[in-house]
Amino acid sequence: MKLKNLIDYDVVNYKLPAMFLIFPYCTFKCDKECGEPVCQNSALAREPIIEIDTEEIVRRYLANPLTHAVVCGGLEPFDSGEDLNDFIELFRVFSKDPIIIYTGYKEEEINSFYMKILENYGNIIVKFGRFIPNSPHIFDTVLGVELASNNQYAKYIGVDNNEYSGTIGYEDNAEE
Repeated sequence: MKLKNLIDYDVVNYKLPAMFLIFPYCTFKCDKECGEPVCQNSALAREPIIEIDTEEIVRRYLANPLTHAVVCGGLEPFDSGEDLNDFIELFRVFSKDPIIIYTGYKEEEINSFYMKILENYGNIIVKFGRFIPNSPHIFDTVLGVELASNNQYAKYIGVDNNEYSGTIGYEDNAEE
């Protein structure tokens, strides 16, 4: 799996402690819409891309008793759709913990077929919307954090927000 970085313990991007996967690609749609460089993550584009085995990411997550979710962000996770899907598919074998995807895409820009696939995985949260400079920040109650622009919002995909809770540890699944 290609990433810019992996942070094992993050408390900035979600209301629960999370592992943060920093995805490496983006079309810089925010910059294009604004007609100037505005991306708050543009410095990431200059960082080297690292390769890390998807199984290793899941092992690291399951071995960390402090994390209770995975946040996929960085540049644009949906621009690495195959890696994103492979990660989610493997992660769901071992855990039903929340997976949060930060995207700059608008909800209507994401292929409805792909959204149906995400629904099947369960307990997915997608933060939609491009960064708009000079827009007021907004507190998002789903994520439990402040977002950079008031057009951004998070939405549960596939399950009610109370369906899953807690962490399924690696040891709990070892006998299956």
